[in-house]
Amino acid sequence: MIVNSTPAGWQIIYQQAHALLAMQLAWYWPHTLAPDRWVGLLAAIAQHDDEQAAWHGRGGHYGLTPAGAPANFTQKEFSLEQATGVLAAARFQGRWRSLLTSLHLSLLYEGLRGQNKKTDAFLDDLRTGQDQWRRALHLTKKEAQQAYDLLHWCDRLSLILCRQEIPEMGRAVEIYPGPDGTMYTLAQPEAGGPVVINPWPFRETEVAVSVEASILTQLQFRDDAELSAALKEAPIETLRWEIRPSGSKK
Repeated sequence: MIVNSTPAGWQIIYQQAHALLAMQLAWYWPHTLAPDRWVGLLAAIAQHDDEQAAWHGRGGHYGLTPAGAPANFTQKEFSLEQATGVLAAARFQGRWRSLLTSLHLSLLYEGLRGQNKKTDAFLDDLRTGQDQWRRALHLTKKEAQQAYDLLHWCDRLSLILCRQEIPEMGRAVEIYPGPDGTMYTLAQPEAGGPVVINPWPFRETEVAVSVEASILTQLQFRDDAELSAALKEAPIETLRWEIRPSGSKK
């Protein structure tokens, strides 16, 4: 979960919802790939945070901090089970989706190498699979990396929006280099107003995206079951952003 504090409690955005926002952003990008590969890229973006195994049929597992507050995803330990599940699910959708998902997992978790033999074996398997899938799909490392860079770019922008990381006073923040290596920046010249991206990456002259958030007014929870019950009953708020190019007068 993405957990933001509010004056009255907590704003909760599920990671799967953040991933769906990332796919919305990718949909607006110029379609530079063949349709089958473009759809596979969208699927990889939309499902890169799936397979939260402990949620499946067991009432949910969200996680609490030692103080009993909802735990942000950055406060939770790496789950080999979840990472393995994401890749296993991708394989049912083909080698292209598997390659993109594997590249994402490598980026996220390569820094854990050397801490655990099982994790190291998983990371080695990722590298082996990437080589095999690239050869089978007749892709160069550069071509695969460019497609993955778009996934990462959309993931990063979605997190900036969901985690309320837009700087104040119109200051700009770097998003991530795009597939062509260009570094994009984001700013919000007026509080609550449109978000500006420079240079402009999208097909449309103006973009609108949204994500749903659950609103909690209870600050602390006895256990995971109480948090789960509260989330099921929580009111839902739709967060929306208008995104425009720099210099737009609309």
